[in-house]
Amino acid sequence: MKKNESKYFYSSELMNQALLELLEKKDVEFITVTEIAKKAGVNRSTFYLHYDNIYELLEETVERLHKEFIGSFEEKTPPKISSKEDAFLITEKHLVPYLNFCKKNRRALKLVHQKPHLFQKNAVRKGMYDKIFYPAISQFVCEENQKIYILEFFTEGVVGIVYKWIDLDCVTPIEEVVEIIKNCVGYSATT
Repeated sequence: MKKNESKYFYSSELMNQALLELLEKKDVEFITVTEIAKKAGVNRSTFYLHYDNIYELLEETVERLHKEFIGSFEEKTPPKISSKEDAFLITEKHLVPYLNFCKKNRRALKLVHQKPHLFQKNAVRKGMYDKIFYPAISQFVCEENQKIYILEFFTEGVVGIVYKWIDLDCVTPIEEVVEIIKNCVGYSATT
């Protein structure tokens, strides 16, 4: 990365963080470019060098979070689930990186939970549902009607546990949260 590219990325990251901090206090409609620039320690002209408006910055912020989420797993493509031991977001192999990502990004994820429309939460959830959860459950449950209910229970349950953990500032150790999730979904590697 060249020096200018590094500066560009650094100022962009500062503005991403500034936007997230401001979103903790108010809705995006009431945030100004001047506030973002001041909080990020950059000039307004630097903001406009990167973005046409605040919504472009928000879009980039969402994209960065999504890329970091995907990058937190060893496998960059959805895993092939061939046995219960491979089950995505039930085993330590997938839960631990997921929970580490959540802990590191808990402030941003609180915002995602509070303001799902801004962060395209439903679109991201649908993508995970279509690419990961549905193919995984399809290998173990044949009846379509059962699949949709099991998936809803699973995704809402795991996400609910994780958001409660985030609300409690991630004080419970990750290993304990993994066991709580596994107990709630009735997971046992030997079953």
